[in-house]
Amino acid sequence: MPTASVNGIEINYKLEGDGPETIVLINGLADDLETWVLQMDDLLGAGYRVLRFDNRGVGQTSVPPGPYTSRMMADDAKALVDALGISGFHLLGTSMGGMIAQEYAINHGSDLKSATFSSTYAAPGPFCSRMFSMWQDMAPMTGVPFIMRDVTLWAFTVPFFEEREDELKEFEAEMAGLPMSVDAYLAQLSVIQTHDTTDRLATIQGFPVLVMAGEEDILIPVRLSKRLQEGIPGADWKTSEGGHACMWEHPAAFNRTYLGWLADHA
Repeated sequence: MPTASVNGIEINYKLEGDGPETIVLINGLADDLETWVLQMDDLLGAGYRVLRFDNRGVGQTSVPPGPYTSRMMADDAKALVDALGISGFHLLGTSMGGMIAQEYAINHGSDLKSATFSSTYAAPGPFCSRMFSMWQDMAPMTGVPFIMRDVTLWAFTVPFFEEREDELKEFEAEMAGLPMSVDAYLAQLSVIQTHDTTDRLATIQGFPVLVMAGEEDILIPVRLSKRLQEGIPGADWKTSEGGHACMWEHPAAFNRTYLGWLADHA
């Protein structure tokens, strides 16, 4: 896969499709660009060109010393799209990627035709902050794959565990083999711990905005995503079947919800 030397790091990316409009995808914590594998057929099939990439600290992108911030990663994304000559695009970020996408919309909004923030928040608040503090304390003792086993419990719904064990085992095996160091994980974890756009959400304007949430999300509670939507003037709100990992658990529903909204705002 190609890489781009930008913002002092090497960013691994994939740019696929030849449609007239581009969707830029931003991944969550400890996830590489393969996060979006269950979205790609539908996005490309709908006629879009799609850019996805490994954030700093994961996959085949550089792993500079942390901690990282959502603004730092938004600037990475900006440097990458500039290097590739991409502008006037649709931005979609999920979980930590949704936080990065908020910073992009606030600081580089003139690039955007639309912005979608999925399964995310404007600020973690006391519940999420306590969860992330536990992950921070546990990672040096247990390693990153153990933490990701815990994340799996929060990310999927009860029916997924009860009815789709083969898929569950595949996800668990991928988590167990995650090639991410503790230092890199903690550097990315800092992003979701320190992210706070609460007082700047009103500056996100000039293009359509969608906030999405999994109907049963307990990792980033739905009420936090709803609070984010209410803070952005004119932002739309949609939910999709599943929990925090709705884009993996029910990809067809997720894709249909996103692409339907995008078509309405074309």
